[in-house]
Amino acid sequence: VQLQASGGGLVQAGGSLRLSCAASGRTFSSYVLGWFRQAPGKEREFVASINWSAGVAYYADSVKGRFTISRTKAANTVYLQMNSLKPEDTAVYYCAAKPRAIATYDFWGQGTLVTVSS
Repeated sequence: VQLQASGGGLVQAGGSLRLSCAASGRTFSSYVLGWFRQAPGKEREFVASINWSAGVAYYADSVKGRFTISRTKAANTVYLQMNSLKPEDTAVYYCAAKPRAIATYDFWGQGTLVTVSS
């Protein structure tokens, strides 16, 4: 499994960004794809995930109502639409994948940096 994240950048507080994660290497019908982030000096934390086949999504409380995770099956791509960005959203964002039946994420992409200025 290969995961390629893109779309990070510098944005002002209140702005929006959309991250993309291109997934390849297998079919993902039985997988969950997720987004995590790691801010400077902090541990990596869960942001959002989506069940590839059913499209059911879950969110961290800190981003609920502001971020939306989605996927396009034909393009094998997962997106993270981030609105109303705050300086505390500044982090390196990673996409990850795991089989639905497994608790831990086995596959990780490289990170993409999101910087939100105040």
